[in-house]
Amino acid sequence: MWQYNFMHNALLAVLLVSPLFALLGTMVVNNRMVFFTDVLGHSALTGIAIGVLLGFSDPTLPMIVIAVVLAVSINLLKGVTKGSIDTVLGVLFAFVVALGIVILSRQGGFVKYTGYLIGDILAVTPKQIGWFFLIAAVVLVYWHICGNAMVLTSVNPSLARSRGVNTFLIETSFTILLAIVVIVSIRLVGILIINSLLVLPAAASRNITRSIYGYTLWAVIISIFSGITGLILSYYWGTASGATIVLIAAGFYAISALLGRRLNK
Repeated sequence: MWQYNFMHNALLAVLLVSPLFALLGTMVVNNRMVFFTDVLGHSALTGIAIGVLLGFSDPTLPMIVIAVVLAVSINLLKGVTKGSIDTVLGVLFAFVVALGIVILSRQGGFVKYTGYLIGDILAVTPKQIGWFFLIAAVVLVYWHICGNAMVLTSVNPSLARSRGVNTFLIETSFTILLAIVVIVSIRLVGILIINSLLVLPAAASRNITRSIYGYTLWAVIISIFSGITGLILSYYWGTASGATIVLIAAGFYAISALLGRRLNK
């Protein structure tokens, strides 16, 4: 299968995206942001719809703008709303999905955009890979500068503030970065399962290790292995690559849950 250029591109995309998802996923799980990332992923529907209304041939920019605005808005609402943040997220989730579908389904046009729901990593282009290189570099620089502050903020926000950490800035910058990575990756893995790729490797890693270093390292290893294995199996099975990768990651989570129970006895 490696005689095909599209497989080379797909493998390179997996090697770039998997570690990014693992790194971001560790903070998503730590900060209990699983539903938040699901809302971000589904906001792509509204971004696509806005792009169509404005005449964009490529809706990526409107998708990113909508996701970033939504991420910042949710972060602001966390500090001012009296209700549960899960309730707020549920309301926003329903709104962005319904708005996107209503706009895109006018005169039966929604079928043209169903590819965004499941993605297609085999269709990744060299230009897209170039963008992933750039995003990966940005994420690594951000992690080097803000990694410790993010961990401290996720564990104890009050302690972080007492140590001079601007927790609002850290949380907001992280949500913006997360929104950009999620939206740019939509075409590869699809709206329906992108949240799973963020959460499963980190959740599996958390079951088997307690240190921050081990947590991050194992999340990256599980994510990369799941990505490569899922890509290869999807080629031979003729299945959707993103969904196959998710199944492998889910298998790792099941194994880690069993191992975690044994280790904790």
